[in-house]
Amino acid sequence: MPMEGAPSISRAALWMTGWLGLMLIMAVAGREATRELNVFQIMEVRTVLGIILLYPLIRLYGGFATLKTSRPLTHLTRNLIHYAAQLGWFLSLTLIPLGQVVSIVFTMPIWTAILAASFLGERITIWKVWAIALGLIGVIIIVRPATGEINSGQLIAFAAAVGFGTSVAMMKSLTRTESAVAIVFWMMAIQSATGLLPSIYVWKWPSLYVWLCTILIAFSGTFSHFCMARAMLYADATIVLPMDFLRVPLTAAAGWLIYSESLDMFTVLGAVLILTGNLLNLRPSRAPVARLGTETTLKPDRLST
Repeated sequence: MPMEGAPSISRAALWMTGWLGLMLIMAVAGREATRELNVFQIMEVRTVLGIILLYPLIRLYGGFATLKTSRPLTHLTRNLIHYAAQLGWFLSLTLIPLGQVVSIVFTMPIWTAILAASFLGERITIWKVWAIALGLIGVIIIVRPATGEINSGQLIAFAAAVGFGTSVAMMKSLTRTESAVAIVFWMMAIQSATGLLPSIYVWKWPSLYVWLCTILIAFSGTFSHFCMARAMLYADATIVLPMDFLRVPLTAAAGWLIYSESLDMFTVLGAVLILTGNLLNLRPSRAPVARLGTETTLKPDRLST
């Protein structure tokens, strides 16, 4: 059994399974909540409830001592970028179809891969290139973007993708010195403080149904990032992020099951390409594994599976 923090693509894939499921739940719940509430209020409720939901994990993994950080500026910068990206993501849900939002946001691995290679020393192997390329082609086939002028919702979603990519690359850097619980806690705390005044200004009491949706958003948003941070502990960002392409066919399947949206051959073909890219991405590579093993000895993560 691999030691805590040792490179393990299978463990990274397992944690990414949790990320995928929770992000799918958050997308559907977010779509429902934005029909009634302002985006600032949704995000504030999400972060406040997220801190409460995270408390058992804080106690489980050593109490408040595990939240100690030596990199407060990195946390602050990352979470302000992520807050802006998340704001754009929720806003784009109200402007363009869910499929377009998800597909545009899936340019995120490109920005993450570029930043991780440029600043974190991660290697771009041929298999990672193929995983990203096949994933993007699969997304395009599924969405089949129509010709015409680009609208504001698409631009906002694209800006959100760049922000998410930057945030994920910074998260990977943080996993070298910080615990996953600390990364998620500081995200919630900083974003809660950032959105407090705007959310008070637009506040309105939601219905019971929307309360349930916001609770789902809080739970999914909190523990999806915990899963992502854990996946980053076991593999490079350029390995982890292409796995997230599976969210596109999963979203299409959810649309079929929940909203009776049709599944056509283009969706099936795109899903096959995305899955193929992920399988190629999971191929073991001796050189990067040896290098990653050296890096993770700087400071192993303090959590256990």
